Amino acid sequence: MSSPFPTVGRSLVILHVDDDPMNLRVVEEILTAFHHRSVKAASGAEGLQLIAEQAFDVILMDIHMPGMSGIEAVERLRARPGPERDTPVIALTADVTSRRPDDYKALGFNGYVSKPILVSGLLDAIKAAAEPHSAPVVSPY
Repeated sequence: MSSPFPTVGRSLVILHVDDDPMNLRVVEEILTAFHHRSVKAASGAEGLQLIAEQAFDVILMDIHMPGMSGIEAVERLRARPGPERDTPVIALTADVTSRRPDDYKALGFNGYVSKPILVSGLLDAIKAAAEPHSAPVVSPY
C-alpha cells in the first residue's frame, strides 16, 4: 500500500533549527518516520555552527528565535562563501500575518511552512526543496 504522503525517494539529512524543544522533538519524529536523518539545533547560532561542520540536504528554520532570528541566520548563511550557502532553507513560523509567502523567498528561503505543522505540508516543502530546479513551496498547513 502506498503512502498518501509525498516522498523524496531517498533519505535526507535535515537540520532543524528551533528554540522550542517540543517542536524539535515532533519534527524529528516526523522526519525519522519517513526515513530522514534529523539533526537539531536550538538557536540560529548553533545552526550556523552545525552548517559549517557538515553538509545538509535541507534546513528547516524557525523564524522567531531569541538572540538570532531565523531571518538573520539565513542572511548570514547566504552571505558565506562555500557550497553550504546554497542549501535549501524552509521557513517555519506560526506568524502568518506579518509576511506574505513571497516575502520569505525574497529573504533567501526556498519554501515556507506555517505552524502548527501538518505532516503533508512539511513533506511537500521538503520534497520541493530537495529536488533540483524546484519551485518554492508555500504550505498553508
